[in-house]
Amino acid sequence: MKTGLDRLLENPAAVLKQAKIGLVANASTVDASLRHAAPLLAAHPDVRLVRLFGPEHGLYGVAQDMIGVAHADDPWTGLPTRSLYGATEESLSPTAADLADLDLLVFDIQDIGSRYYTYAATMALCMKAAARAKIKLVVLDRPNPLGGVAVEGGGIARGLESFVGLYPVPQRHGMTVGELARLYNTAFGIGCELEIVACVGWRRPQYFDATGLPWVMPSPNMPTLDTAVVYPGMCLLEGTNVSEGRGTTRPFEVFGAPFVDGRALAEALERQHLPGVKFRPCFFKPTFHKFAGEHCGGVQLHVLDRETFASYRTGLAVLVALRQLWPKSFAWRQDTYEFRNDVLAIDLLTGHEAVRAAIDAGESLGAVMERALSGVADFPANREAARLY
Repeated sequence: MKTGLDRLLENPAAVLKQAKIGLVANASTVDASLRHAAPLLAAHPDVRLVRLFGPEHGLYGVAQDMIGVAHADDPWTGLPTRSLYGATEESLSPTAADLADLDLLVFDIQDIGSRYYTYAATMALCMKAAARAKIKLVVLDRPNPLGGVAVEGGGIARGLESFVGLYPVPQRHGMTVGELARLYNTAFGIGCELEIVACVGWRRPQYFDATGLPWVMPSPNMPTLDTAVVYPGMCLLEGTNVSEGRGTTRPFEVFGAPFVDGRALAEALERQHLPGVKFRPCFFKPTFHKFAGEHCGGVQLHVLDRETFASYRTGLAVLVALRQLWPKSFAWRQDTYEFRNDVLAIDLLTGHEAVRAAIDAGESLGAVMERALSGVADFPANREAARLY
């Protein structure tokens, strides 16, 4: 198993050709020996690394979610690092000045296979900026940790595009970032000069733990593959006043609030007969984020069979149960979310206002799912055309 970075490092000149390059990277940008790409490329005689770019959470994954990161110099290489996650929506894209002295922009960040995870959106915005600057963008591909077979979720209604959903791909898309780049470039018309350095040895059914690669946290609240497995559904809790487990050691697996009775919630969820998962009542006290320092009742979900586990359906089942059990305490998040304050966060995450409306109306999980899965009629064909593996 070789990632795009490992393949590049075998002969950098074959791809980089003495070009002046910028590298979009974070803590996960390491080779199979856990060496970070920035110092490796900066020291390589055949590489002219000029500038680094850091996505949300920063170049080395220090900042928490939705915390702006300032420009700085990289402590390991001394190179200037431009933040692609600052205080404004404009900060999410490289500027013309950032790219003016570059010949190539290289993207190498581990994705986790979910639409909300913002690194693929950063890649798309870099592709757009590269197209305007008339420079090539090179994606060093990495495996999808959730495999490349299962797909879950729906699209995005017009007007609900955001940094957690630029394009109508499902919440669990079953694609690598290299494949997403091809999809964005053709199906959604970015049209940049694009090159993918593909992985070697990855097979679509493989989860990350079958690749032999070491897991490096791609963001502060993505500590394990287990977290990534539940994330396509449990990230929906970001759109609510219920803790998604940030501030605990099992984010997105543990969830709840001071008003939640974990036993009642677990029993309601078990009655849905959701495949591959069991629900255990628990208590927790987050050290930061929602309800920091407060005693919360909640549930930990335990995935027993990830091949049958349906993360997105499970996440929606959690929302349905919370609304039905605590209608006066449960609420949708109202504040600005990923630079949008004109619509609710939950609508950005599901892509459809009708999903929230159905939950508020007390409709069944089946009825909610019907609304949640719309808007992806063209995705299977577009996905097939973009596949590399």
